[in-house]
Amino acid sequence: MRAVHYDGAGGHEVITVTDVSDPVPQAGEVLIEVAAAALNRADVMQRAGMYPPPKGASEIPGLEVSGRVIAAGQGSDVAAEGLIGKEVVALLAGGGYAEKVVVDARHVLPVPAGVSLIDAAGLIEVAATVHSNLRGEARVQAGDTVLIHGGTGGIGSFALQHLHALGAEVLTTVGSAEKASLAVELGADHVINYRTEDLGERVQEITGGRGVDAILDVVGAKYLETNLASLATGGRMVIIGLQGGRKAEVDLGLMLAKRLRIIATTLRSRDAEAKAAIVQAVGAEVWPLLEAGQIKIQTDKTFPLQEAAAAHEYFDSGTHTGKVLLTMR
Repeated sequence: MRAVHYDGAGGHEVITVTDVSDPVPQAGEVLIEVAAAALNRADVMQRAGMYPPPKGASEIPGLEVSGRVIAAGQGSDVAAEGLIGKEVVALLAGGGYAEKVVVDARHVLPVPAGVSLIDAAGLIEVAATVHSNLRGEARVQAGDTVLIHGGTGGIGSFALQHLHALGAEVLTTVGSAEKASLAVELGADHVINYRTEDLGERVQEITGGRGVDAILDVVGAKYLETNLASLATGGRMVIIGLQGGRKAEVDLGLMLAKRLRIIATTLRSRDAEAKAAIVQAVGAEVWPLLEAGQIKIQTDKTFPLQEAAAAHEYFDSGTHTGKVLLTMR
């Protein structure tokens, strides 16, 4: 089969497409013939040499795919065997940029009704990330006020819709007027242009000086001070990315006075049991929203597998809105 290989660490120039042996499913695993795979920030970090795959995971990049199950490992249970022939999405620790991939059968969900097989490739990783962090870690409820950084990216565009469907008041940051318009369409109640507006001042203005109940942050160190100042008493911030650096000072006095919580999480490195629980929760609570049309997949652009380097170059440009996908045919 064809698969993407990183020839060392670096920019999109290190990406090659090569022939490798087909993966073989073990007991409890299924083999998927991949229709499409989605790009994620973790793939870029892995390419740069800053985010190696977890122990035992495939070196091939790619954390989510859509496709058709074509086999189950010898000795698999009835549930895994019953997936053969089904169109599914799969949450992976690696291996997605390939024509075939093996995955724990518990990390698979059916493609939601009304979603195309290709578009579905950009669904499970973002849904699992958003739901597990906003609903699980940050305990966001209807009526809460929530700040989402990067509201038109893959994570952000899904989070805005999910929070709108939940009944939260949503603030988000964007970098252009065009992206601001899209963010409103996706469900943002308030949009802050981080290039032209002061984030901290705007949050205080919008919330009447109270601050927000929760923040989903992909920036890290650069926004840490402003994020903490923007939280309301009892506020929760979940950090899932470090695009703005990994080291910063924390005002512990502010945290004590306002009873704040900082939570930092990753999805990729969680064990199989934890991922299975997250996938099950997504299927039960997020899939109905998708099938009811309350959340729509935002696919920005697709590239054939052999143009993976061009896909990464486009992703790196920061101009995309929604998901960037690789198609196998």
